[in-house]
Amino acid sequence: MQYKGTENFRHNQPERIGVLITNLGTPDAPTPSALRRYLGEFLADPRVVEVPRPLWWLILHGIILRIRPKRSAAAYAGVWQPEGSPLLIHTAKQAEGIQEVLKKKYGTDIVVGFAMRYGNPSVPRVLDEMAHQGVRKLLVLPLYPQYSASTSASTFDAIAKDFTKRRWLPDFRFISHYPDYPPYIEAMARHIENHWENHGRNQKLILSYHGVPLKYLTKGDPYHCECHKTSRLLAERLGLGKEDYMTTFQSRFGREEWLKPYTDETLKGLPGQGVKSIDVFCPGFSSDCLETIEEIDEENRGYFMEAGGDSFSYISALNATPGHIEALVQLIEENLQGWQLPDNQPETLAARQKHADEQKEAIYPGRDL
Repeated sequence: MQYKGTENFRHNQPERIGVLITNLGTPDAPTPSALRRYLGEFLADPRVVEVPRPLWWLILHGIILRIRPKRSAAAYAGVWQPEGSPLLIHTAKQAEGIQEVLKKKYGTDIVVGFAMRYGNPSVPRVLDEMAHQGVRKLLVLPLYPQYSASTSASTFDAIAKDFTKRRWLPDFRFISHYPDYPPYIEAMARHIENHWENHGRNQKLILSYHGVPLKYLTKGDPYHCECHKTSRLLAERLGLGKEDYMTTFQSRFGREEWLKPYTDETLKGLPGQGVKSIDVFCPGFSSDCLETIEEIDEENRGYFMEAGGDSFSYISALNATPGHIEALVQLIEENLQGWQLPDNQPETLAARQKHADEQKEAIYPGRDL
Protein backbone atom coordinates (compact mmCIF):
# COMPACT_ATOMS: atom_id res chain seq x y z
CA MET A 1 0.00 0.00 0.00
CA GLN A 2 1.21 3.51 -0.84
CA TYR A 3 0.70 5.94 2.02
CA LYS A 4 0.03 9.62 1.38
CA GLY A 5 3.09 11.71 2.10
CA THR A 6 4.39 15.20 1.45
CA GLU A 7 6.17 15.58 -1.85
CA ASN A 8 9.46 17.49 -1.74
CA PHE A 9 9.18 17.97 2.01
CA ARG A 10 11.31 20.76 3.46
CA HIS A 11 12.15 21.22 7.13
CA ASN A 12 11.64 24.95 6.88
CA GLN A 13 7.92 24.63 6.18
CA PRO A 14 5.92 26.48 8.86
CA GLU A 15 3.96 24.17 11.15
CA ARG A 16 0.42 25.03 12.08
CA ILE A 17 -2.51 24.00 14.25
CA GLY A 18 -5.58 23.08 12.22
CA VAL A 19 -9.22 23.46 13.22
CA LEU A 20 -11.62 21.48 11.05
CA ILE A 21 -15.36 22.04 11.40
CA THR A 22 -17.65 19.55 9.71
CA ASN A 23 -21.31 19.17 8.91
CA LEU A 24 -23.49 16.50 7.38
CA GLY A 25 -23.24 17.35 3.70
CA THR A 26 -25.03 18.49 0.61
CA PRO A 27 -25.42 17.45 -3.01
CA ASP A 28 -23.36 19.34 -5.59
CA ALA A 29 -26.49 20.50 -7.40
CA PRO A 30 -30.30 20.24 -7.05
CA THR A 31 -30.52 17.56 -9.74
CA PRO A 32 -31.54 13.89 -9.63
CA SER A 33 -28.06 12.71 -10.67
CA ALA A 34 -26.36 14.81 -7.97
CA LEU A 35 -28.88 13.62 -5.37
CA ARG A 36 -28.31 10.03 -6.40
CA ARG A 37 -24.57 10.37 -5.73
CA TYR A 38 -25.13 12.18 -2.44
CA LEU A 39 -27.83 9.87 -1.11
CA GLY A 40 -25.88 6.85 -2.27
CA GLU A 41 -22.94 7.91 -0.10
CA PHE A 42 -25.07 9.07 2.83
CA LEU A 43 -27.43 6.11 3.06
CA ALA A 44 -24.67 3.55 2.48
CA ASP A 45 -23.03 4.57 5.77
CA PRO A 46 -23.68 1.75 8.29
CA ARG A 47 -23.68 4.37 11.06
CA VAL A 48 -26.72 6.01 9.44
CA VAL A 49 -28.73 2.90 8.60
CA GLU A 50 -28.09 -0.04 10.91
CA VAL A 51 -29.50 -2.79 8.71
CA PRO A 52 -27.62 -5.92 7.53
CA ARG A 53 -25.58 -4.78 4.54
CA PRO A 54 -26.75 -7.28 1.85
CA LEU A 55 -30.41 -6.55 2.59
CA TRP A 56 -29.87 -2.80 2.77
CA TRP A 57 -27.85 -2.79 -0.47
CA LEU A 58 -30.81 -4.33 -2.29
CA ILE A 59 -33.26 -1.85 -0.76
CA LEU A 60 -31.01 1.15 -1.36
CA HIS A 61 -30.09 0.41 -4.96
CA GLY A 62 -33.22 -1.42 -5.95
CA ILE A 63 -35.80 1.00 -4.56
CA ILE A 64 -34.61 4.15 -2.76
CA LEU A 65 -32.04 5.43 -5.27
CA ARG A 66 -34.53 4.85 -8.08
CA ILE A 67 -37.29 6.92 -6.47
CA ARG A 68 -35.99 9.38 -3.90
CA PRO A 69 -33.40 11.42 -5.90
CA LYS A 70 -36.01 13.04 -8.14
CA ARG A 71 -38.24 13.99 -5.22
CA SER A 72 -35.31 15.26 -3.13
CA ALA A 73 -33.94 17.23 -6.08
CA ALA A 74 -37.21 19.13 -6.34
CA ALA A 75 -37.04 19.98 -2.63
CA TYR A 76 -33.43 21.15 -2.89
CA ALA A 77 -34.25 23.26 -5.94
CA GLY A 78 -36.71 25.19 -3.78
CA VAL A 79 -34.01 26.25 -1.29
CA TRP A 80 -30.97 26.42 -3.59
CA GLN A 81 -29.13 29.73 -3.84
CA PRO A 82 -26.71 31.04 -6.50
CA GLU A 83 -23.74 30.16 -4.24
CA GLY A 84 -25.03 26.64 -3.56
CA SER A 85 -27.03 24.93 -0.85
CA PRO A 86 -27.83 26.86 2.34
CA LEU A 87 -25.88 24.38 4.46
CA LEU A 88 -22.75 24.83 2.35
CA ILE A 89 -23.06 28.62 2.40
CA HIS A 90 -23.60 28.88 6.16
CA THR A 91 -20.84 26.39 7.02
CA ALA A 92 -18.36 28.28 4.84
CA LYS A 93 -19.30 31.52 6.58
CA GLN A 94 -18.90 29.88 9.99
CA ALA A 95 -15.39 28.73 9.07
CA GLU A 96 -14.58 32.22 7.81
CA GLY A 97 -15.91 33.81 11.00
CA ILE A 98 -13.92 31.46 13.23
CA GLN A 99 -10.78 31.99 11.16
CA GLU A 100 -11.16 35.77 11.38
CA VAL A 101 -11.37 35.73 15.18
CA LEU A 102 -8.51 33.26 15.63
CA LYS A 103 -6.29 35.13 13.16
CA LYS A 104 -6.62 38.32 15.19
CA LYS A 105 -5.44 36.42 18.27
CA TYR A 106 -2.91 33.97 16.88
CA GLY A 107 -1.92 35.20 13.43
CA THR A 108 -1.46 32.52 10.79
CA ASP A 109 -0.39 29.80 13.22
CA ILE A 110 -3.95 28.42 13.37
CA VAL A 111 -5.79 27.57 10.15
CA VAL A 112 -9.50 26.79 9.92
CA GLY A 113 -11.16 24.61 7.31
CA PHE A 114 -14.53 23.00 6.81
CA ALA A 115 -15.61 19.70 5.29
CA MET A 116 -18.78 17.74 4.69
CA ARG A 117 -19.17 14.17 5.89
CA TYR A 118 -20.95 13.36 2.64
CA GLY A 119 -20.43 15.27 -0.59
CA ASN A 120 -18.06 18.19 -1.07
CA PRO A 121 -15.76 19.57 0.17
CA SER A 122 -14.92 16.05 1.29
CA VAL A 123 -13.02 15.12 4.45
CA PRO A 124 -10.04 13.62 2.53
CA ARG A 125 -9.75 16.67 0.29
CA VAL A 126 -9.70 19.15 3.19
CA LEU A 127 -7.30 17.01 5.22
CA ASP A 128 -4.99 17.01 2.19
CA GLU A 129 -5.18 20.79 2.02
CA MET A 130 -4.41 21.10 5.73
CA ALA A 131 -1.46 18.72 5.47
CA HIS A 132 -0.01 20.86 2.68
CA GLN A 133 -0.46 23.90 4.92
CA GLY A 134 1.76 22.27 7.52
CA VAL A 135 -0.93 21.23 10.02
CA ARG A 136 0.74 19.04 12.63
CA LYS A 137 -1.94 19.34 15.32
CA LEU A 138 -5.59 18.92 14.34
CA LEU A 139 -8.77 19.69 16.27
CA VAL A 140 -12.01 18.44 14.69
CA LEU A 141 -15.36 19.97 15.64
CA PRO A 142 -18.43 18.32 14.09
CA LEU A 143 -21.23 20.87 14.31
CA TYR A 144 -23.62 18.46 16.01
CA PRO A 145 -24.23 19.74 19.55
CA GLN A 146 -25.95 16.51 20.58
CA TYR A 147 -23.97 13.29 20.12
CA SER A 148 -25.27 10.47 17.99
CA ALA A 149 -23.45 7.52 16.51
CA SER A 150 -25.10 8.40 13.20
CA THR A 151 -23.49 11.86 13.10
CA SER A 152 -20.57 12.50 15.46
CA ALA A 153 -19.26 8.93 15.37
CA SER A 154 -19.68 8.75 11.61
CA THR A 155 -17.51 11.85 11.29
CA PHE A 156 -14.85 10.21 13.45
CA ASP A 157 -15.02 7.15 11.19
CA ALA A 158 -14.32 9.32 8.13
CA ILE A 159 -11.33 11.00 9.81
CA ALA A 160 -9.95 7.68 11.05
CA LYS A 161 -10.37 6.04 7.65
CA ASP A 162 -8.41 8.84 6.02
CA PHE A 163 -5.69 8.61 8.67
CA THR A 164 -5.11 4.93 7.86
CA LYS A 165 -3.83 6.08 4.45
CA ARG A 166 -1.45 8.80 5.66
CA ARG A 167 2.25 8.49 6.36
CA TRP A 168 2.47 11.36 8.88
CA LEU A 169 -0.43 11.72 11.29
CA PRO A 170 -1.08 14.96 13.18
CA ASP A 171 -1.68 15.14 16.90
CA PHE A 172 -5.44 14.77 17.07
CA ARG A 173 -8.35 15.95 19.20
CA PHE A 174 -12.05 15.43 18.55
CA ILE A 175 -15.01 17.28 20.10
CA SER A 176 -17.78 14.69 20.11
CA HIS A 177 -20.59 16.87 21.53
CA TYR A 178 -21.48 20.05 23.40
CA PRO A 179 -25.20 19.83 24.32
CA ASP A 180 -24.82 21.67 27.63
CA TYR A 181 -21.96 24.02 26.79
CA PRO A 182 -22.92 27.32 28.48
CA PRO A 183 -21.85 29.66 25.63
CA TYR A 184 -23.88 27.54 23.18
CA ILE A 185 -26.95 27.72 25.43
CA GLU A 186 -26.43 31.46 25.85
CA ALA A 187 -26.03 32.03 22.11
CA MET A 188 -29.33 30.25 21.42
CA ALA A 189 -31.15 32.08 24.19
CA ARG A 190 -30.01 35.50 22.96
CA HIS A 191 -30.90 34.55 19.40
CA ILE A 192 -34.43 33.56 20.42
CA GLU A 193 -34.85 36.64 22.62
CA ASN A 194 -33.76 38.83 19.73
CA HIS A 195 -36.38 37.18 17.53
CA TRP A 196 -39.06 37.78 20.15
CA GLU A 197 -38.04 41.42 20.50
CA ASN A 198 -38.36 41.95 16.75
CA HIS A 199 -41.31 39.71 15.89
CA GLY A 200 -43.20 39.14 19.10
CA ARG A 201 -43.55 35.97 21.14
CA ASN A 202 -46.10 33.27 20.41
CA GLN A 203 -47.97 30.98 22.75
CA LYS A 204 -45.54 28.05 22.80
CA LEU A 205 -41.93 27.36 21.75
CA ILE A 206 -41.37 24.12 19.84
CA LEU A 207 -37.80 22.80 19.96
CA SER A 208 -37.47 20.42 17.05
CA TYR A 209 -34.48 18.09 16.67
CA HIS A 210 -33.59 15.69 13.88
CA GLY A 211 -34.96 12.28 14.73
CA VAL A 212 -33.24 8.90 14.85
CA PRO A 213 -34.75 5.39 15.10
CA LEU A 214 -35.95 4.47 18.58
CA LYS A 215 -33.72 1.38 18.55
CA TYR A 216 -30.65 3.64 18.70
CA LEU A 217 -31.85 4.88 22.09
CA THR A 218 -32.51 1.37 23.37
CA LYS A 219 -29.01 0.35 22.30
CA GLY A 220 -27.43 3.12 24.35
CA ASP A 221 -27.12 6.11 22.01
CA PRO A 222 -27.25 9.26 24.23
CA TYR A 223 -28.79 11.49 21.55
CA HIS A 224 -32.33 11.50 22.98
CA CYS A 225 -31.13 12.40 26.47
CA GLU A 226 -28.80 15.12 25.21
CA CYS A 227 -31.58 16.73 23.16
CA HIS A 228 -33.80 16.92 26.23
CA LYS A 229 -30.90 18.27 28.28
CA THR A 230 -30.32 21.05 25.76
CA SER A 231 -34.04 21.87 25.78
CA ARG A 232 -34.18 21.97 29.57
CA LEU A 233 -31.14 24.24 29.89
CA LEU A 234 -32.37 26.53 27.13
CA ALA A 235 -35.83 26.76 28.68
CA GLU A 236 -34.33 27.54 32.09
CA ARG A 237 -32.20 30.29 30.58
CA LEU A 238 -35.27 31.75 28.83
CA GLY A 239 -37.34 31.51 32.00
CA LEU A 240 -39.89 29.13 30.47
CA GLY A 241 -42.14 26.81 32.39
CA LYS A 242 -42.86 23.24 31.30
CA GLU A 243 -46.10 24.34 29.66
CA ASP A 244 -44.29 26.98 27.58
CA TYR A 245 -42.20 24.69 25.37
CA MET A 246 -42.04 21.20 23.84
CA THR A 247 -39.26 18.98 22.52
CA THR A 248 -40.10 17.14 19.28
CA PHE A 249 -38.30 15.14 16.60
CA GLN A 250 -38.49 15.58 12.84
CA SER A 251 -37.24 14.10 9.57
CA ARG A 252 -38.07 10.45 10.17
CA PHE A 253 -37.52 8.03 7.32
CA GLY A 254 -38.94 4.57 6.71
CA ARG A 255 -41.57 2.62 8.58
CA GLU A 256 -39.90 1.80 11.90
CA GLU A 257 -40.56 3.79 15.07
CA TRP A 258 -38.38 6.85 15.64
CA LEU A 259 -37.96 9.14 18.62
CA LYS A 260 -41.25 10.74 19.68
CA PRO A 261 -43.12 13.00 19.76
CA TYR A 262 -42.93 13.58 16.02
CA THR A 263 -42.78 17.23 15.01
CA ASP A 264 -45.28 16.97 12.16
CA GLU A 265 -47.90 15.08 14.18
CA THR A 266 -47.43 17.46 17.11
CA LEU A 267 -48.03 20.53 14.94
CA LYS A 268 -51.11 18.97 13.40
CA GLY A 269 -52.56 18.38 16.83
CA LEU A 270 -51.72 21.59 18.71
CA PRO A 271 -54.48 23.84 17.32
CA GLY A 272 -57.07 21.34 18.48
CA GLN A 273 -55.59 21.60 21.98
CA GLY A 274 -55.99 25.36 22.02
CA VAL A 275 -52.43 26.24 20.99
CA LYS A 276 -52.97 28.56 18.04
CA SER A 277 -49.61 30.36 17.84
CA ILE A 278 -46.14 28.82 18.01
CA ASP A 279 -42.47 29.63 17.55
CA VAL A 280 -40.26 26.82 16.21
CA PHE A 281 -36.51 26.61 16.76
CA CYS A 282 -34.14 23.73 15.93
CA PRO A 283 -31.33 23.57 18.52
CA GLY A 284 -29.60 20.60 16.89
CA PHE A 285 -29.07 22.34 13.55
CA SER A 286 -26.06 24.64 13.56
CA SER A 287 -27.00 25.90 10.09
CA ASP A 288 -30.21 26.33 8.17
CA CYS A 289 -30.62 23.62 5.59
CA LEU A 290 -33.28 21.64 3.74
CA GLU A 291 -34.62 20.21 7.00
CA THR A 292 -35.21 23.62 8.56
CA ILE A 293 -36.14 25.72 5.54
CA GLU A 294 -38.27 23.32 3.53
CA GLU A 295 -39.38 20.79 6.13
CA ILE A 296 -40.03 23.11 9.08
CA ASP A 297 -40.73 26.56 7.65
CA GLU A 298 -42.75 25.32 4.68
CA GLU A 299 -44.10 21.80 5.13
CA ASN A 300 -44.71 21.85 8.88
CA ARG A 301 -45.92 25.45 8.79
CA GLY A 302 -48.57 24.21 6.38
CA TYR A 303 -49.59 21.37 8.69
CA PHE A 304 -50.04 23.75 11.61
CA MET A 305 -51.95 26.41 9.72
CA GLU A 306 -54.20 23.87 7.97
CA ALA A 307 -55.04 22.38 11.36
CA GLY A 308 -56.37 25.75 12.56
CA GLY A 309 -53.26 27.59 13.73
CA ASP A 310 -53.20 31.39 13.62
CA SER A 311 -49.49 32.22 13.82
CA PHE A 312 -46.39 30.19 12.98
CA SER A 313 -42.92 31.73 13.34
CA TYR A 314 -39.74 29.89 12.45
CA ILE A 315 -36.67 31.11 14.32
CA SER A 316 -33.61 30.66 12.10
CA ALA A 317 -30.63 28.52 13.06
CA LEU A 318 -27.65 30.26 14.63
CA ASN A 319 -25.77 30.08 11.31
CA ALA A 320 -22.80 32.51 11.28
CA THR A 321 -24.28 35.02 13.72
CA PRO A 322 -21.72 36.74 15.98
CA GLY A 323 -23.04 34.99 19.08
CA HIS A 324 -22.64 31.58 17.49
CA ILE A 325 -19.14 32.33 16.23
CA GLU A 326 -18.18 33.57 19.69
CA ALA A 327 -19.48 30.37 21.31
CA LEU A 328 -17.69 28.13 18.81
CA VAL A 329 -14.43 30.03 19.23
CA GLN A 330 -14.64 29.61 23.01
CA LEU A 331 -15.28 25.89 22.59
CA ILE A 332 -12.34 25.59 20.21
CA GLU A 333 -9.96 27.55 22.44
CA GLU A 334 -10.84 25.44 25.47
CA ASN A 335 -10.03 22.30 23.50
CA LEU A 336 -6.76 23.73 22.18
CA GLN A 337 -5.41 24.24 25.68
CA GLY A 338 -2.04 22.58 26.22
CA TRP A 339 -1.03 22.85 22.57
CA GLN A 340 1.73 25.42 22.20
CA LEU A 341 1.72 27.56 19.11
CA PRO A 342 4.48 26.54 16.70
CA ASP A 343 7.62 28.65 16.44
CA ASN A 344 7.51 29.86 12.85
CA GLN A 345 9.98 32.72 13.14
CA PRO A 346 12.08 32.97 9.94
CA GLU A 347 15.32 32.43 11.83
CA THR A 348 13.91 29.30 13.49
CA LEU A 349 12.75 27.84 10.21
CA ALA A 350 16.09 28.63 8.55
CA ALA A 351 18.01 27.04 11.42
CA ARG A 352 15.80 23.95 11.26
CA GLN A 353 16.45 23.51 7.54
CA LYS A 354 20.19 24.15 7.92
CA HIS A 355 20.46 21.52 10.64
CA ALA A 356 18.56 18.98 8.52
CA ASP A 357 20.75 19.68 5.49
CA GLU A 358 23.91 19.27 7.56
CA GLN A 359 22.71 15.98 9.01
CA LYS A 360 21.76 14.69 5.57
CA GLU A 361 25.12 15.65 4.05
CA ALA A 362 27.01 14.07 6.92
CA ILE A 363 25.19 10.76 6.64
CA TYR A 364 24.36 10.64 2.92
CA PRO A 365 27.03 12.82 1.27
CA GLY A 366 26.27 13.98 -2.23
CA ARG A 367 22.84 12.32 -2.39
CA ASP A 368 19.76 14.29 -3.41
CA LEU A 369 17.29 13.28 -0.70
